[in-house]
Amino acid sequence: MSDATIELANGNLRITRTGPQGRLGMIELNRPRQLNALTGAMIDGLAEVVAAWRADASIEQIVIFGAGERGLCAGGDVAELRTGIVADGHTGGAERVLGSEYRLDATWPELPQPVVAVMDGHTLGGGVGLSGHASIRVVTERSRVGMPEAAIGFSPDVGGSYLLARMPGRLGEHAGVTGARLNAADAIATGFADWFIPSDRIPQLLARLAQEPAAEVVADLAEDPGESQLLAEREWIDEVYSAATLREIVARLQKHAPEHQVAAEALAAISAASPLAAAATLELVRRNREAADLRAAIDLEFRVGLRLIAGHDFSEGVRAMLVDKDRQPKWQPASLDAVTEQQVAALFAEADAPRMEWSLGPLGLRDSVE
Repeated sequence: MSDATIELANGNLRITRTGPQGRLGMIELNRPRQLNALTGAMIDGLAEVVAAWRADASIEQIVIFGAGERGLCAGGDVAELRTGIVADGHTGGAERVLGSEYRLDATWPELPQPVVAVMDGHTLGGGVGLSGHASIRVVTERSRVGMPEAAIGFSPDVGGSYLLARMPGRLGEHAGVTGARLNAADAIATGFADWFIPSDRIPQLLARLAQEPAAEVVADLAEDPGESQLLAEREWIDEVYSAATLREIVARLQKHAPEHQVAAEALAAISAASPLAAAATLELVRRNREAADLRAAIDLEFRVGLRLIAGHDFSEGVRAMLVDKDRQPKWQPASLDAVTEQQVAALFAEADAPRMEWSLGPLGLRDSVE
């Protein structure tokens, strides 16, 4: 079968079947000027494709990658979400989009085919949802992987807190509340990725996947990523982030900042983030250490995330960082000292909680393409 490419979501998705009998399904996110950020239409298009391919035995393996050289995906298009909330006066549209996105993210480890995720460049937020749960996760020297949601008044989602919670020691709490960008060595050492392949070999990777088994191709092209500098900092990070509250963590960071640049950078990141969202992120990572599985972790993310979206800081954070770009958000509460235990607990409360809808088929997707 020769290559057959279709475009979906106004051309923001390119879907190709290639190789003998179309054995390789290729998904290309195609919004390079926006770092391939996911719109609602892109999520719907991806869901349709994945629903069809999981039932197609002729699709033997899948690869997902981003157009351009800047990133796989910088996350969901949160400016689009905010616009909908402002226009509608409620979060119903956001609930639908996030629910669809989370159902899609949960499919990757459940598909019968191996999925190769090429996490080249920026792979943040929703980009982690599309790649971090894949069976074969590839990073390059350009990779920057992370969950930076607290900076816009939100909390890690798309199963990102599940990955953070499974990082060694307390590294997940550190990476979550600071939005740390992991390079290739850090991502592999902490469980966000599996293999390092130099970016100039990505065209070769894609070409060979059409002809050869994914595991063999990746292993043949991979190199040693080197030592993880983040893992080397683990001793003092474990001590700092073992503190019970984020305020105590900040106090400990202040003691380490003169000696450790990572501590100084962490202080700056936490001070810039939404205090409520940062406190919620710490609690979310800790609670999802006990999550039974990925879907259980996403259930909790959905509950907390929608409550944050309904509050003040999400709209204000997106405005300041992505819409007006003045980078001067006015958080409420304005400081960590003003965040109460009751405010954080309310985000996690089960009473009147938003609920993820998983009942759209075994993988949470429609069984066929209309």
